[in-house]
Amino acid sequence: MGLIPAKARAMIGASDPPMRVEVSRREIIKYSIATEQRLKKFLDGDEAPPMFLFGALRPLVPMNELGPDGIATTSLLPDLPLKRVMAGGTKTRYFHRIKPGDVLLAVCTLSDMYEKRGSKGDLIFLVYRIDVRTETGERVAEEVQTRIVR
Repeated sequence: MGLIPAKARAMIGASDPPMRVEVSRREIIKYSIATEQRLKKFLDGDEAPPMFLFGALRPLVPMNELGPDGIATTSLLPDLPLKRVMAGGTKTRYFHRIKPGDVLLAVCTLSDMYEKRGSKGDLIFLVYRIDVRTETGERVAEEVQTRIVR
């Protein structure tokens, strides 16, 4: 199909600067209450529930800096001939529990880009890998996100 321009393809392997997140007991408790957690360790803020990272790793930006999908724009979204961006799925592997006082560093990398023809037209798939570690380098999680551009 040849939809992906060379300039966009050259972005594979590029990363955003690390995002630093300080985990507080209060943030864990707020998240646990908001998501109706039932385990005491989450409600007391002793440990973060697994999906805690989903919100914690979202940058806080003004509304006018959000894309049409409600997600903050990123430098890792290449200029493509197709413009409608949709979520394509997320897979997360956890290696370490998240506790209050942890300082996390998350690095997002555009790890792959490929095209397919769907039943309703051409699609471009963007695959991002987010590596989350403690400030001391201990691996916490790896998230692989796919975005579909049509």
